[in-house]
Amino acid sequence: MEVPLASASKCELRSVIRFLSAKKVTPIEIHRQLVEVYGEKCIDIKNVRKWSREFNFGRTNVHDEERSGRPSVSDAIVQAVEAEMLKNRRATIRDLEEKLGGLCSSETIRHILVNKLQYHKVSARWVPKQLTEDHMKRRVECATKVVARFEEEGGDFLEGFVTGDETWAHHYTPETKESSKQWRHSDSPKPKKFKATLSAGKVMATVFWDRHGVLLVDFMPRGTTINAARYCETLEKLRCAIKNKRPGLLSTGVKFHHDNARPHTANVTLDLLKKFRWEIIDHPPYSPDVAPSDYHMFPALKKHLGGKKFDSDAEVQKEVNTWLREADGEWYSAGIDKFIVRMRKVLEKNGDYVEK
Repeated sequence: MEVPLASASKCELRSVIRFLSAKKVTPIEIHRQLVEVYGEKCIDIKNVRKWSREFNFGRTNVHDEERSGRPSVSDAIVQAVEAEMLKNRRATIRDLEEKLGGLCSSETIRHILVNKLQYHKVSARWVPKQLTEDHMKRRVECATKVVARFEEEGGDFLEGFVTGDETWAHHYTPETKESSKQWRHSDSPKPKKFKATLSAGKVMATVFWDRHGVLLVDFMPRGTTINAARYCETLEKLRCAIKNKRPGLLSTGVKFHHDNARPHTANVTLDLLKKFRWEIIDHPPYSPDVAPSDYHMFPALKKHLGGKKFDSDAEVQKEVNTWLREADGEWYSAGIDKFIVRMRKVLEKNGDYVEK
């Protein structure tokens, strides 16, 4: 049987689909009518459904749009994808595809989000505390003072800058997944990594350093706790270390930076530092992101210890001392220089946490 219209252009068929879709005719019925008039091979049901969806979402153009390697996507579909994503930013591509009722494929949704809308899915990061307005205000105040001093004095501000903190060094620190990456061929068996936990055996190390290297490493005897009296003993050792390793620094002036843990802010500690005549660089609360030991030294130390096993506290202490002693002088300098960079970022972010 010969059909009334044996051939038709794409735009003609799409015009019919648009017309019938506006009349709320189902895609299956539209396809049946098209086949009846234009023949079996005029268009398949899949494309009828596609164009019906596009017209129902506001498309008016029945012609192909210009494209370079990838089919174009109408503004209406882009808006629909973004609107659905904003309802739940944790939604997967498959979730969005289901929510949109087959409006477009998962590959098209990914293309819209990443290439057209410039979205990137990132993990939430852990932060020490939900900062209040007062916390952020305090961070801005501290950062403002530091940056102003640096701009006034230049590199001289960081000369005599001494910082330090405490950290645990375990007998066994599991290697991170990032550290265990290895080259492999696509045909090679995929390596496995078994979950491990930090060992119970550990030692507390208090490390003080400046831009030229480590000044003091003080290990706390097992069974003792850090309190103000113990911390003051460590500060006395630090003063002797500075006198021996940095001749003249005690005379020119030490700019001392540590966090505001209780032993650090106790009256007996403040009295001792006042006696030393050291200038105290303010540190805002809940701010390990601007503490050089926390953002520079200790992460690198933990990475170095990752995967290594020690049988005693003495072995751990020896490894920590060796690593700190062998670290390049430029590495220490870079860690102190980052302090200014991070303080500037605190100002840029109006007191919020700094990532990198």
